[in-house]
Amino acid sequence: MKHLSFLVAASAAFTASAAFQVDRSAMSDKYWAVWNDGVQAKIDADIEKYRKADATVAVAAPDGAEVAVEQVSHAFFFGAHIFNFNQLGKKEWNDRYKELYGTLFNSATVAFYWRTLETYPYAPRFEERYEDTENFWNSCPQPKEQAHWRRPAPDPVISFLRTRGVRIHGHPLIWGNNAWHTPTWLWDDFCPEAEKFALEQATGVKLPRRDVTQPMGVKDMKNDPKERSWAAAWAEVYKQLSADEIARLVPTFVKAQNDFMARRIRDIAARYGSRVDSWDVVNESATDWSRGAKETWPAGESSAKNSRPLTLSHYGLMPANYAYEALTLARQAFGPKAWLNINEYNMEAFPGQIADLAAHGASFDVVGSQMHLFNPAESVNIARGEGPAHLRPENVAATFEQIARAGGGRPIHLSEITITAPDISPRGQMVQAIIMRNLYRAWFSVEKMNGITWWNVVDDCGAPGEPSISGLFTRDMRPKTAYFAMDDLVNREWKTKATVVAQGGKVAFRGFRGRYRLTWKGADGKPQMKLVEVK
Repeated sequence: MKHLSFLVAASAAFTASAAFQVDRSAMSDKYWAVWNDGVQAKIDADIEKYRKADATVAVAAPDGAEVAVEQVSHAFFFGAHIFNFNQLGKKEWNDRYKELYGTLFNSATVAFYWRTLETYPYAPRFEERYEDTENFWNSCPQPKEQAHWRRPAPDPVISFLRTRGVRIHGHPLIWGNNAWHTPTWLWDDFCPEAEKFALEQATGVKLPRRDVTQPMGVKDMKNDPKERSWAAAWAEVYKQLSADEIARLVPTFVKAQNDFMARRIRDIAARYGSRVDSWDVVNESATDWSRGAKETWPAGESSAKNSRPLTLSHYGLMPANYAYEALTLARQAFGPKAWLNINEYNMEAFPGQIADLAAHGASFDVVGSQMHLFNPAESVNIARGEGPAHLRPENVAATFEQIARAGGGRPIHLSEITITAPDISPRGQMVQAIIMRNLYRAWFSVEKMNGITWWNVVDDCGAPGEPSISGLFTRDMRPKTAYFAMDDLVNREWKTKATVVAQGGKVAFRGFRGRYRLTWKGADGKPQMKLVEVK
C-alpha cells in the first residue's frame, strides 16, 4: 500500500506540471527559419489528418445533455526502454522511474540481449535472481561494472508492465553484434580447436581464445602494436576467402550457430509469445545485406535453397541471409498474430534490404528505424540551424515515405531515439527539449508512423560510449526540461478532452486515436459512463 500511495503522489506531481513553454532564445534565428510557422502549420495539418479520427457514439443520454469526452489512452505508442528497472540505487528513484510507464510511456522495450540473458548455454536467465533485485542494486557501489547492468531479467519487468497496462516490445532476438549480443561461449565452446586453427591458418588472423574482453569482430585491441586487432584483421578476410571457403573450415561452428539461434527463438516464443506484444526479430543487419549477403539470392529464386552457409559479417561470422532466416523462424515460433519487426540504423541500406526481404517472402509486420544524436556537438549545431540534413523538416517525411514504400506500406516504429543536451545548464536543457519537441511533432505527423521510443530515460545510464546527458531525468531522477516538453505533447497537446451535446441518442466528436471515457447524466440524473475506441 505504501508503494501504491507513493506512485499516486508521484503521478500527481508529474501530471500537475505547468504547460511547457518554449524559450525561443535558446535557438538561433537560423534554426527558427528552418522550423518556421509554415513548417509548423504543415506538421499540424498532417497530425490532424493522420493521427485523428471522427467518432459517432451511441449514448443513453437525453437530447441536449452534455457529455464529457476524455481520452484515457493513445493508439500511438509513446515508448522508452526499461533497461534500468530497479537499478538506480534508491527505492525513491526506482519508484519515480517505474511510475513513468503508464503515465508518460504507454510502451516499453524490454531487454532480451542474448549475451546477458544466457550467460551459460541452455540456462537462460528469465527469472529474477538475487542479483536482479532492488536490494542488490541499492547496495551495489559500482553498478555499471556489473555485467547485467541495463539487462534486468525479463520476468519481473514484464509482470510489472502488465500491471500498468503498458505495451511490451522485446529487443532483440537476433543481432550479429558480438560485443553486445552474441554470447562468448558460442565461439569458445562450440567451435572446435581444430576448426579455429584451420581458420587461422587460412586467413592469417589470430582468433580470440576465451577472452571476454576481446569478442569476435568488435573491439579494436591496440595494447600490443605488434599484433593486429581481431576487428581490424577480420576486415581483411573479405579479400582472402569466400564465405563458402570459411564455412568449409568451420562446419561444426556453422551448425552450432544455426542450431542455437533457432533454439533461442523457439524458447523465447514458448515463454513469452502470449505476454509480449511485438519483437525486434532482427537488429542492425542492413550493413551485412549491403556488403554482399543479398548476393546469395539469385534473382527470382528462393533464398532457402540458395543461401550460402555463412556470411562474412562486419560483426564476425554470421549465417548467410540471417535476417530472412530469423524472420522465418520467428513467424513459425510466434505464430501469425505476432508483430515482428526488423530494426535498423543504416538508413542508406535499409530500404533496399526490406524491399528485398519482402520480395523474397519474408514475413514481418513493422519496420523499425533508429535516430541517435549521441554527440552533444550535434545538438549545438542544430541549435545554430546547421544540423544534419536528414533531420530537417522537409526531409523527415521523405525519409519515412521511402521506408514505407520499400516495406510495402508497413507501419514504422521509430524504435531508438537519442537526443543529447549540449550540457546540463538551463539553456542546454532547453536546447534538448526544443529539438525533441520539434522532431517528435514531425515524426508524429508521418502517416505510417505507429510509435516513437526514447532510448535512455535517465542521465548516465546508457551503454558505454553513449552520452551521459541524453536522458529526460538526471541520475537522481530529477525531471529535466525535455521531460516537461514530452509530457506536454503526450498528455496535453495530443490528448483530446471535450464536451459535446447528445442528440438523438448519439454524440459526435473528432479526436486522437485511442481509448475514450464518455460520462454524462441520464434522464434520472444519475451519472453514466461508456468506454469506446476511436480508430
